[in-house]
Amino acid sequence: MSLNDTIAAISTPLGEGGIGIVRLSGRDSISLACRVFQSSHGKKLSDAKSHTLTYGFVFDPDTGKRIDEALFSVMKAPNTYTREDIVEINCHGGILPLRDTLSLLFKNGARLADPGEFTKRAFLNGRIDLSQAEAVIDIIRSKTAEAERIALYQLEGKLSNKINEIMDKIIGLCAQFDAYIDFPEEGIEIINKKDILQSMSDVKEALQRLSKSYDEGRFFREGVSAAIVGKPNVGKSSLLNALLEKDRAIVTEFPGTTRDIIEDYLNINGLPLRIMDTAGIRESHEPAEKEGVRRSQKAIESCDLVMAIFDCSVPIDDSDIEIFHKIKDKKAIFIINKIDIESPLFNIADMVISDEQSVWISALKGYGIDELKDKIYSLCLSAGWKKDSQEILISNIRHRDSIARATKSLDEAEDSLYKDEPLEIAALLLREAAGNLGEITGTAISEDILNKIFSEFCIGK
Repeated sequence: MSLNDTIAAISTPLGEGGIGIVRLSGRDSISLACRVFQSSHGKKLSDAKSHTLTYGFVFDPDTGKRIDEALFSVMKAPNTYTREDIVEINCHGGILPLRDTLSLLFKNGARLADPGEFTKRAFLNGRIDLSQAEAVIDIIRSKTAEAERIALYQLEGKLSNKINEIMDKIIGLCAQFDAYIDFPEEGIEIINKKDILQSMSDVKEALQRLSKSYDEGRFFREGVSAAIVGKPNVGKSSLLNALLEKDRAIVTEFPGTTRDIIEDYLNINGLPLRIMDTAGIRESHEPAEKEGVRRSQKAIESCDLVMAIFDCSVPIDDSDIEIFHKIKDKKAIFIINKIDIESPLFNIADMVISDEQSVWISALKGYGIDELKDKIYSLCLSAGWKKDSQEILISNIRHRDSIARATKSLDEAEDSLYKDEPLEIAALLLREAAGNLGEITGTAISEDILNKIFSEFCIGK
């Protein structure tokens, strides 16, 4: 891969649509587009002003064959997505015109863009930093308006600004150490360790606030994985249908209907919930049901939230108690179903479940479903979180790990000062902390990590 290449890719999903876009970026993109542009009015694409559309045809200069009627959008550097010359060819949105146009560009000197290469060039050319580049894919993948807003907040540079602010403080501490270490004969005032330690404590506190926001950020970015579990015929599939407000799962009066995990997404006040209806947990010798139970148990282990459902029309039995013990150490909501049946026999006190953890519903009638949604939202997000909050969140595990390593280096630097070790050790550890934070914005990043990040992008972005 070379930044000197002119790259091309289809930037819209393949399939049938009104418009499909083939994107070019690189120093030869305008001249290359000129070769495949034909105007019925004698216009030249090279004369087009930046950020304007020019009507014409995509044609093969070797054969003179017209491929498609199109609008050519010319955007000249540096005010473009990649800070390079860009041409976007707006074709008809069918597979053939898009592929034929792309093949024609390859024949005339372009090469296929790597996954995420347009955004990677935006990063390498200094238009955005690495955390902003990662926000692009978060916006593309966002499942709710709130998730999109949080990703856009990162794309605007709010996280970068916070990280840079913390890095500046660390670098300022390094400068104080360096001045004293390098020029002791200049009579520089002895470092006040108390002030230094306080400054380091302030930096660590700021990092800890960011680190604590990870779960919330991840939930908005990836969605909360929630498993509905319980013994057969307690209303798991009915609950899934009630939450989704559609008949997503088959419901019958016979136990063991659900044999596999059924998944769907639910939007709760902007919080995306990946909800899984699992097979009823019970002893079984039937192979399909036995495999379903195994998958249910695996879902309990891997999910963020367990929604344990119990039938209040019958007394608690050993199966209920077993499920309770399986999930008692997980983040869980205990759902008592079938309250529409008179004279409930279920005694919640038998499992020592608090009111804060439980909600009483009728999945069949829809009673208590709104209360359940509110409980899910409040359980997954910290107290005081408000929709449209301007709080800076980290949602990427790479960012969280960089912050953890930076915090560890600060802890070791702090420990070194308390032990009166040579100041060079603390200075080295502070630089290490700054380097760890630099991985978030991309000021200190290896080529391997960079390639891994952009490999997650689709071709054309």
